[in-house]
Amino acid sequence: MNCRTDIALERQEMLEESEQKGIKVKRWEKEKAKVIEIEVLNDFGAKNINKPIGKYITVEVPEFSHESELLDGRLTALTESIKNLIPCNAEKMLVVGLGNENITPDALGPLCARQIFSTRHIKGEIIKDLGIKNMKSVAAVSTGVLGQTGIESAEYIKGIVDLINPDAVIVVDALASRRLARLGKTVQLTDTGITPGSGVGNYRKSIDESTLGIPVISMGVPTVVDGNTIVNDLIGNENNNHNIDADNMMVTPREIDTIITRAARLLSLSINCALQPDMKPDMFLALS
Repeated sequence: MNCRTDIALERQEMLEESEQKGIKVKRWEKEKAKVIEIEVLNDFGAKNINKPIGKYITVEVPEFSHESELLDGRLTALTESIKNLIPCNAEKMLVVGLGNENITPDALGPLCARQIFSTRHIKGEIIKDLGIKNMKSVAAVSTGVLGQTGIESAEYIKGIVDLINPDAVIVVDALASRRLARLGKTVQLTDTGITPGSGVGNYRKSIDESTLGIPVISMGVPTVVDGNTIVNDLIGNENNNHNIDADNMMVTPREIDTIITRAARLLSLSINCALQPDMKPDMFLALS
């Protein structure tokens, strides 16, 4: 299957019925959110969908550029999805924002990490004064990109994991899609980790349980689409005698600034709510 996409649902939609064995799909809805959970059960399903065994949750939401509300079914759906993927005994968490904050379509991770409610430094009486009974220890970082730091994100994260010993990691990154309709209106979550840059053909070292030694949950929003998809949609595959070289093109919406800002806000809020269930969303909004 040759397509540039990070979205498991898009790969599943391309499979023939005979190729769906080993893949289970469930769908449900929350207010303003449609949830599709794909579970890859075995090696047969993993080979066909070209994704590791595990769970992939797609939450379809109103377009971020048109919708600024946060406290609705979208937040509930995302918060519940994160809770379902986090190990039940995880008390110490590391949240990592991947990407280049200087390039808008790639700035989702850093902007999200900046809005995480970090608590690892809060101890003893301060927790009691806040009135929070079960506060998880949370640390948040942004890794930058290899071209900026000279360090692979996987190496950067591994060093921090070895230092602070979290129980699990949540990684946030901008994703690539093969469908225009998914840009700025889809969130994907998975318990299989992430290979940064894979959706745009720029593969980096994987960030997953095999490389870090602890569970890795990844989540992101598609912010770019394969240029070939645009050309084929406009011209049609049957009349593909055009002079446009789209092989190295990735296209992003003109409203990308708004999409990134609002998506980072919603994702960070859902992570905060999932990790600190004793705190209300209004409290996080007041703190940020």
